[in-house]
Amino acid sequence: MTNPIAMSFFVGLGGFAGSLSRYGLSLALQRFSISWPLGTLAANVLGCFAIGLVTGFSERGELMSPGLRLVLATGFCGGFTTMSSMIYETAQMFGDGEYMHAGFYTGGSFVLSMAAFAAGVMIVRMVLKTGG
Repeated sequence: MTNPIAMSFFVGLGGFAGSLSRYGLSLALQRFSISWPLGTLAANVLGCFAIGLVTGFSERGELMSPGLRLVLATGFCGGFTTMSSMIYETAQMFGDGEYMHAGFYTGGSFVLSMAAFAAGVMIVRMVLKTGG
């Protein structure tokens, strides 16, 4: 499908699903910590894992169409991950004088998200290697 209007609609649906999923995750994790943004951290890590899976499948052109990749990566993962929320929450921690928490949160978000992305790509490569 190459129609930009149709693709925009599908990317929007993916973004809607990603945003709802992110909100649900935040609600689910809020009971573990109200003062620390576990939902945002989890959304960023899981979103990076998901986009790693999409990237892994996309490396094998026949497994995922460019349209599906657009819907999943730009739509769903774009709506699910929360970099702007992470920056806002980090700024709040700095404003509250919680410098160590802000550092751990920012560093942990980056390191865990990079590791999750790499894990997603590696899992797809391993599965495709053993299955096909």
